[in-house]
Amino acid sequence: MKGRKLLMIPGPIEFTPEVLNEMARPTTSHVSPDFIACFGECLEMTREVFLAPSAQPFIVAGTGTFGMDMVASNLIEPGDRALVVNTGYFGDRMGDILSRYGAEVDHLRAGIGEVADEDELREALKAKEYTLVSMTHVDTSTAVMTDVGTLAPIAKAAGCLTVVDGVCGTAGAECRTDEWNIDVHLTASQKAVGVPPGLSLLTFSEDAMDKFRERDEPVANYYADIDNWLPIMEAYESRSGAYFGTPAVNLIYALHVSLKQILAEGMDERFARHERLAGAFRAGAAAMGLEMLPASEKEAAPTLSALYYPEGTDASLCPAIADEGVMVATGLHAEIKEEYFRVGHMGDCNESDILSTLGAIERALSSRGYTCSAGSGVQAAQDFLTGK
Repeated sequence: MKGRKLLMIPGPIEFTPEVLNEMARPTTSHVSPDFIACFGECLEMTREVFLAPSAQPFIVAGTGTFGMDMVASNLIEPGDRALVVNTGYFGDRMGDILSRYGAEVDHLRAGIGEVADEDELREALKAKEYTLVSMTHVDTSTAVMTDVGTLAPIAKAAGCLTVVDGVCGTAGAECRTDEWNIDVHLTASQKAVGVPPGLSLLTFSEDAMDKFRERDEPVANYYADIDNWLPIMEAYESRSGAYFGTPAVNLIYALHVSLKQILAEGMDERFARHERLAGAFRAGAAAMGLEMLPASEKEAAPTLSALYYPEGTDASLCPAIADEGVMVATGLHAEIKEEYFRVGHMGDCNESDILSTLGAIERALSSRGYTCSAGSGVQAAQDFLTGK
């Protein structure tokens, strides 16, 4: 529509019309036959999207932070040790939440824009015994992607539960939950899953469920307690209604549509598309002389990019880009938040969105007195996309 701005922040993202239509449908009962079938299918499709065929899925009204809270409240008891593989803002948050439930938390901190490597993790696991190791797959604050496919099996082999915060990665960045020995994989609906904010999605392995069942103390969070939610998930998956808290009916109808769209594309194809679009965007940014925050392409996420403001510009660049028709996000990492901006490219994002965004950035830079060859970013992205 005229005057509409393209939303290219790292969540909420642009949603497909079919998903948005479900938000406008008449709200039905949470125990109507149609909704029971819809919810049950969502749980089954969640396993497929997470590549977690053996796991127990949970879909609960809440945010990504609630998913983190659900992990900590159910799997941590006072005195447990937890290690956070920390790449930014959301590693800090996970550490805070684990501490709130009594964990003794250590952080394996990478430098800004960097990731911890396997040798560093092995050394940390030799130094202490941990109940749980948590890692953020893609930290939204830095656009850095942790190699969970390498690190999770190392932590698992050391006898730890492995937790992956996939909020900015799931359904966009490759993550093979069962194959990579991930005990808990959590995400939220508003990013690459492609549904408006309000749903927390998780899968728990049998080992994670066993840890929960072996607790000595009751879970200190009533709403997050698996004892309250597991019978609900089991009931809906067996196609019978049940009640603990009223589910977000329209969001789950929207999720049903989005999960079907994701699976119709195919997980491998979806991962490859995100990598391709990210590569095109970063090729365009580099052609304009913009430096990315991740230390290397290997550590850069396929779902968003973080770019330093070029010399002579500052955070006023973001509203200037919005004036050109595209909304991007300012920095989030506390130490450098005034030095960079972030661009999301996940979910239903396509080639035209990438080119439009690069064009808007170039025009905004020009309005701020930064010069680069006209059209250089768009041309570099086009060359990347066409294989030139």
